[in-house]
Amino acid sequence: MPLARPLLNHSGDKEPAKMPVEHSKMANAIRALAMDAVEQAKSGHPGLPMGAADVATVLFTQFLNFDAADPSWPDRDRFVLSAGHGSMLLYALLYLTGSPSMTTDEIRRFRQLGSLTPGHPENFVTPGVETTTGPLGQGIATAVGMAMAERHLAATCGGDIVDHMTYVLASDGDLMEGISQEAIALAGHLRLSRLIVLFDDNGISIDGPLSLADSVDQVKRFEAAGWVAERIDGHDPKAIVAAIARAQKSARPSLIACKTTIAYGAPTKAGSEKSHGSPLGADEIAGTRKKLGWDSAPFEIPADILFAWREAGARGKATHDAWCKRLAAKDAATRLEFDRRTRGDLPAKALAEAVAAMKDKLAAERKDVATRAASELALEALIAAVPEMVGGSADLTGSNNTRTKGMAAMSANNYAGRFVHYGIREHGMAAAMNGMALHGGVIPYSGTFLIFSDYLRPALRLAALMGERVIHVLTHDSIGLGEDGPTHQPVEHLAALRAIPNLNVFRPCDAVETLECWQLALEARDRPSVLALTRQNLPQLRLTRDTQNRCAAGAYEISPAAGTAKVSIFASGSEVSIALEAQKQLAAKGIAARVVSVPCMDLLLELPANQRSALIGNAPIKIAVEAAVRQGWDAVIGADGLFVGMSGFGASAPAKDLYRHFGIPAETLVNAALGAIASS
Repeated sequence: MPLARPLLNHSGDKEPAKMPVEHSKMANAIRALAMDAVEQAKSGHPGLPMGAADVATVLFTQFLNFDAADPSWPDRDRFVLSAGHGSMLLYALLYLTGSPSMTTDEIRRFRQLGSLTPGHPENFVTPGVETTTGPLGQGIATAVGMAMAERHLAATCGGDIVDHMTYVLASDGDLMEGISQEAIALAGHLRLSRLIVLFDDNGISIDGPLSLADSVDQVKRFEAAGWVAERIDGHDPKAIVAAIARAQKSARPSLIACKTTIAYGAPTKAGSEKSHGSPLGADEIAGTRKKLGWDSAPFEIPADILFAWREAGARGKATHDAWCKRLAAKDAATRLEFDRRTRGDLPAKALAEAVAAMKDKLAAERKDVATRAASELALEALIAAVPEMVGGSADLTGSNNTRTKGMAAMSANNYAGRFVHYGIREHGMAAAMNGMALHGGVIPYSGTFLIFSDYLRPALRLAALMGERVIHVLTHDSIGLGEDGPTHQPVEHLAALRAIPNLNVFRPCDAVETLECWQLALEARDRPSVLALTRQNLPQLRLTRDTQNRCAAGAYEISPAAGTAKVSIFASGSEVSIALEAQKQLAAKGIAARVVSVPCMDLLLELPANQRSALIGNAPIKIAVEAAVRQGWDAVIGADGLFVGMSGFGASAPAKDLYRHFGIPAETLVNAALGAIASS
């Protein structure tokens, strides 16, 4: 199918009349670049780019609303390559459409160190890549969050400046992963009509035919989840055009199952798993060139074909310019607020005032509450001050305390709502939060139990890898949750989360620390945060008004020693009050001890060595206490330091009984210190 629009040169002027370029030639440009790059790298996945080239060509030349010269334009359509192993499809599209940073040199350096063409798309490496993909299912689930953010911002900022689509190219592997079911169920429930999934239905997986492991009718599956779904020939451009046009008019999200042949055009490997994750080889590539009628040398695109692609990349400039004019015509307050939100800047003055007012309130009226309840108190102030915060919970709203009074729920009838009922879909929830953050204009937070961080960990890891500001409220943080027993009592989870680079794990000890940790999480624009919060009530330990955020260093001396300290006790969360009680008992025995609260070990360990050493101190005896496993604490107390905590799983009983049973009362700390002194 030839291009129907007038061709433009790079200055935007109309060119003299040119013969339209056939669809097949434009699609073959993708195929050629993909097989050449994979062959040169001796590594990669040529099959999907070659098979999905027709679908991508139609989408990018006739439907996708984007401006190749400005890949970060806020109202662009989003394209998510969920099947990230087929990354050369996306890199070829970026080069062909004229993305400024994507050159033939970068295509030639596919999968090489320092290139803009890594093995899987990484949004923090390559301009024009919307999200990091590769772990299957993450892309489609992240796209659901992007579509949610688009609808929410359209409802709150205006449909004249937020009005775009989210497209996904997904593989059968994406749809087999369990996260995809969580994602499509949520999207169908919210009727996210601006979301269109193009399913590269090639019937092949790494092991061979898909029929070896799967017999799901994906069209019926998506229909059951509330989507509009249909099957088409993924190599018929007319059918692709008609299907996307229908999907754009749908009142529900749409699936278009595009029946394709993996490695389309390859003489012996087309339709075979042999083309999925390995180079085709020189002989097969020569045969493919002959079969497709592609005579150009490797990495070379004929001028007329490249020009047609570049025209497609410039097609959205007029729409982009019109959008800029609409935004400029807004009143100053609306325009400035929209710009602030899309840049990711916080309303600094409002946030500072909200934190200060809450600190005044806590200093005037002590709150001995669970830190999950303290979090709700903090949110009451923060939600009003930071309008881009969108909360939620995985069906644990009353337990996570993430919904404040008067907070409307987001629904298909009210996208302006700021609270999302995610249902029991922790993994899909976390990926959708990533999508909201990536979209921009929204700071997502949500909640579940700390034990269920196992269910959402892959998406949280991607948030850390991408450096996205998402905030996970993870309550019921230890054996202190009590009677639900070891299946619900996290013991290794703090250590596991702290092991993820670029993630702040906060475990506050009282209402004041909880507020400060929330402030730090909001201010950490280049990383996700976890707030690990208690079910059980804790005493408020910080009783005087602090103007500074004492949690910002990751640790601070909450109670100094009376004299030269012989013992330093380090604790987080609910165990800080236990450490303070042990300090009193040691003082009664004439032993000076200091207590250091460690609300965020990650921030502590990031301090310059001299500052970290000053906080840790030089007391000869160092003890850490946490109702969790020891792993990670040696960085604070040293390999010879003493640790009081868990070495196995918990049990079902009231919290106070469990702390005694597992040896985490103040007396254990005292006896450990006395034993160390006696043996020194």
